[in-house]
Amino acid sequence: QVQLVESGGGLVQAGGSLRLSCAASGLTLSRYAMGWFRQAPGKEREFVAARSGGSVYYADSVKGRCTISRDNAKNTVFLQMNSLKPEDTAVYYCAAGSLLATWQQEYDYWGQGTQVTVSS
Repeated sequence: QVQLVESGGGLVQAGGSLRLSCAASGLTLSRYAMGWFRQAPGKEREFVAARSGGSVYYADSVKGRCTISRDNAKNTVFLQMNSLKPEDTAVYYCAAGSLLATWQQEYDYWGQGTQVTVSS
């Protein structure tokens, strides 16, 4: 059974940093494209970042502030977020899929999400 479990969310002041983790079981992350998405209250889920091998995509809204990385030995993918803004407040989801993509339909497996709240 495939499971993706996010952690690392929380409450942080604007300008602060968080590191989200996504631990996988039942699949080998190095064989998949990994993505991070987020959903703010009242809004649709949107793309944040994705990585497959050495190829990386970032949403314009987070470019320069976020870094997606993976630790294959731990079967875990990370999202380092710096210079956080109140508009980054959302539930953050990790996802695994066969193709590197920015649209969520390409991802087959999803975690339950972790809440990030940025106070002004």
